[in-house]
Amino acid sequence: MAKEWVLNSATNRFQLNFKRNVGATSEEIRNCAPKSLEEWQNYYFNNVRTMNQIIELGKKLYVKITEVLVAEVNEISEDDCINYIKELVIDKTYDGYIREIKTIYGQLQEMLQMKISPAPDKWDRIFNIDFFIEINGKYLGLQIKPVSQISSIPEIYKEKEIQHNTHIKFQEKYGGKVFYIYSCKSNDKKIIVNIYVIDEIKEEIKRLQSL
Repeated sequence: MAKEWVLNSATNRFQLNFKRNVGATSEEIRNCAPKSLEEWQNYYFNNVRTMNQIIELGKKLYVKITEVLVAEVNEISEDDCINYIKELVIDKTYDGYIREIKTIYGQLQEMLQMKISPAPDKWDRIFNIDFFIEINGKYLGLQIKPVSQISSIPEIYKEKEIQHNTHIKFQEKYGGKVFYIYSCKSNDKKIIVNIYVIDEIKEEIKRLQSL
C-alpha cells in the first residue's frame, strides 16, 4: 500500500495522468467499448498513445520520485514536521472556526437587518458571548457555536446550562437576553441549524425597542 500511495501521489502531483500525457482515457474506452482488457490495451496503444510513450512517462515518474521527491524529503527537518503538525491542529483549525463564525455572522446581519458588533474580550470571558446588538442603550448577546453534526447539539446544550448564570448576569446588567446560534456545514455551505432562533431574536429586539 505504501508503494501505491507514493506512486499515486507523485503521478497526481506532476500531472503525469493528465489528458495531455495519457489522452482522454474515459472518452476513449467508451469509444472502444472493449469486451476484454486485452482488447482495450490493443485499442489504446494503436489509437491513443504508444507503448513507448507510456514507458517514457513511467521513466519520468521514476525520476520525479527518486530525484525530486527524495531531495525534498532530505530537506525536511524535525522542526519542520513539528511546526507542520502544530499548524495543522492549531492554526488551521482556528482559521476554519473563525471563517465559519464570520459566515454565520454575515447571515445574521442580513436576516436581522441590524448592526452586529464583536463582543469585547471582557464580555467574552465574563458573559460567554461572541457578538452583541445595541438597542436603545441596551444590549442583546449572541453566541455562535459551530457543530460538526446535528447529533452533537445535545453536548452543546449541556454547555449552555453551565453558562446559564453568566447569561443571566448579562441580561441583568445590560437588559437583553443571550441567544445561541448553532451552525453546521451543509453541502459546502455554513447554515444556521436552529433557524427558529431568528424569530426569537427579532422578538427580543422589539421588546428592547419598546422600553
